[in-house]
Amino acid sequence: MLKTMYQSLVDLVFPHLCLSCGRDTIPNEDILCLSCAYELPKSKQHFYADNRFTDRFWGRINIHSAGAYMYFKKQGTAQKLMSKLKYQGHWQIGFELGRKYGKILTHAELFAGIDLIIPIPLHSSKLKTRGFNQSEVFARGLSEVMDIPNRSAWMKRIIKTPTQTTKTRMERFANVEHAFRITKPNQLKGKHILLVDDVLTTGATLEAAGKKILEIPGTKLSMACIAMAEHI
Repeated sequence: MLKTMYQSLVDLVFPHLCLSCGRDTIPNEDILCLSCAYELPKSKQHFYADNRFTDRFWGRINIHSAGAYMYFKKQGTAQKLMSKLKYQGHWQIGFELGRKYGKILTHAELFAGIDLIIPIPLHSSKLKTRGFNQSEVFARGLSEVMDIPNRSAWMKRIIKTPTQTTKTRMERFANVEHAFRITKPNQLKGKHILLVDDVLTTGATLEAAGKKILEIPGTKLSMACIAMAEHI
């Protein structure tokens, strides 16, 4: 009885708000209200070896399997969530979406046998400014549900690259071509690595990081993102 009264008081002072639309949600419901959760433009890429995600890397890098949890389009629910995750400090969005996608990937045959999860790293200066790496919190959510180690320290961003947002496709590739370094190459030999990022656009960042992983003997590369831009 006292616990229920206390929880009601907490809910009154700190209401549960949907992180997409801002409406009240049922306590312990989720980061999203039922309506916004239903409207998420989820993908089914994880069920197919060849899909819209892998097509973006065709002829450029060898990928075992890849998928994004949802599609990203302007003014949509996914864009609102990603904006709050990256620029408003709502790191829990990345973690919870990682847990959700992790539950799905656990039952996806193409993602069986993954040994390690590595998130795309931020440069130390950007990490200091933002306070967290959105790809790393997504990786933590995946790791918790999939029971696969998250090795965020095993890849470093050694070059502070300018933002990719305003760059052309070719400029994006040139911008990140030499930006990453593997810190524990011997620990990755013969491993199946799941490389994760927040949003897939051209794929330049994932390609540059993925190539560093594939330089290590015996490695196999898969990829996962929170969202994938429908148009680039």
